[in-house]
Amino acid sequence: MRKTLHGSWARAAIVLALVLLLSFLAAACGSSSESSPSAASGPIKVGFFAPETGFAAADGASAYQAAQLAVSQINKAGGIGGRSLKLINFDDASDPKQAVTIATRLVTQDKVDAVVSGSYSDQTLAAAPIFQRNSVPMLAAYAVNDGIPATGDFIFQQDETGTIQGRAGAFAMVNDLGMKKIAIVAINNDFGTALVDGFTKEAKDLGAEVVATDYNQFGEKDFSPILTRDKSKGATSYYMVEYGAEGQQFISNWNALGFKYPLLGTEGIDSTKGFFEPIGKTADGLVFTTSFNRDSTEPVVRTFIKSFTAAAGFAPDMVPATTYDAFFVLKQAMANGTSSTQIKDGIASTKNFVGVTGTIESYNGTGEVVKAVDLEVIKNGQVHHYGVISDPAIITP
Repeated sequence: MRKTLHGSWARAAIVLALVLLLSFLAAACGSSSESSPSAASGPIKVGFFAPETGFAAADGASAYQAAQLAVSQINKAGGIGGRSLKLINFDDASDPKQAVTIATRLVTQDKVDAVVSGSYSDQTLAAAPIFQRNSVPMLAAYAVNDGIPATGDFIFQQDETGTIQGRAGAFAMVNDLGMKKIAIVAINNDFGTALVDGFTKEAKDLGAEVVATDYNQFGEKDFSPILTRDKSKGATSYYMVEYGAEGQQFISNWNALGFKYPLLGTEGIDSTKGFFEPIGKTADGLVFTTSFNRDSTEPVVRTFIKSFTAAAGFAPDMVPATTYDAFFVLKQAMANGTSSTQIKDGIASTKNFVGVTGTIESYNGTGEVVKAVDLEVIKNGQVHHYGVISDPAIITP
């Protein structure tokens, strides 16, 4: 004789069956917040920090202006899957300790979805481990220390590393300018040492001789003794790794000595307010490595230059250009989802992204960008395109 369920037992079985069925259907329909950008609600919070006060205030201010411009344009275009970006900005005053405090707050209090560093290497390197430990994706706009992307898989570098830029400088000096006896004068920090290391090794591999390497401190007031000493050692060309203020002093002493040797600089002097405007035509002929080609005909570059100049009141340099690109790389990375893992994977899978600072070919397995290095030259006080270094042996980390 077959047994049957009666009364409350039967009703309970029916309810349980319905619950299981609904749970199965919900899973099949992909109700997880990982499935699409629209699964979450409210603004997408992007943290940002830059040296808006202190010795690097000019760079910090222009980086922040670029961040605001990018966020405004993204939001006007509909945001990310209908969600707007909310920029949460802090001034790190060029202080690594403040960067650590800011990173901690962005993670624990503001609970940001992603971060863009608009700061230098010291501050970015100090903050990166905090974002890595909390699985918050971070893009370093223009910090070049090789250790930044090595922090972990949530940390990426938008600008070429110092080693890559140094290699490119040596390639330009030896192959494009034809120099064989080179003196190096560099700022004594991680930016300077990274570029010098990359330059020295590549120059030697290319058959050139580095006859002298000198380091100077911030605020150097007289490069004449160094320049004269290096000339006596047989230097017929110079590699200058300086920031804007020190670069101005270098050029002043260079001209006072009547030097006419080939001179190659770096993106450290790629600053509208910090170098180009005050130096004017006195640096004519200076070639330098950077990531921003002002003469590019790409629509994204022409639009950026016009928009930034209108908003800031001066022409952009590489700092706002790389910062601006970082936000649009984030935008593309968020197209398939805004969870931390989806953003991280979106950045890592970036291919052939045409930005203001050229085409990002990819990010390697460590999070370092792979893209060509631009060469610019100063003519009549204006910056113009000089060439490009795209040899994979040079630009691939």
